[in-house]
Amino acid sequence: MRFSAIPLLLMALAACSDSQSVMDALPNSSIAGAEREDMPETRLESAIARPVTIGEDGPRLDACGATGVVRGPGADGALDLRAAPFAGAQRIATLAEGRRVHVCTRSIDQRWLGVVVQPAAPEPAAEKAADNGMEGAAEAPKAADCGVSRPVEAKRAYDGPCESGWVSSAFVRLVGG
Repeated sequence: MRFSAIPLLLMALAACSDSQSVMDALPNSSIAGAEREDMPETRLESAIARPVTIGEDGPRLDACGATGVVRGPGADGALDLRAAPFAGAQRIATLAEGRRVHVCTRSIDQRWLGVVVQPAAPEPAAEKAADNGMEGAAEAPKAADCGVSRPVEAKRAYDGPCESGWVSSAFVRLVGG
């Protein structure tokens, strides 16, 4: 049998072509076009943060589709708010039992919820004034609006004024949405 030089030449040129790894072409999160971060050797070294995505239900529904309440998180009564959806991720804050959260997204395995934390309601000024012996004080300001109770045009990372992160879904009871 005799081989032609043309197929060998074509194979050699194809091997030299610019190609991408499949991992380079995949997005880092649910947000298309997000830059891929270098993965550390272990999760303990991890400084990875995955932003909470809002607007997953489309432009006609609220940016976060449900509301939940922290319930029974453990002996110390606090639930860790993490920077990414895994136990080794950096702890951002702790949430007390009864704290309300906006549930915006879930991890693929459903073990983690991406949440926006509702600010604690401020103590009414009239009650503070009465406690201090003052009368006629003005009413307290309302809690900050996190901006997730109304629609957004497209799915995106949350960048509003309230704290956001990931919590274990086992310790959040859905109450609305």
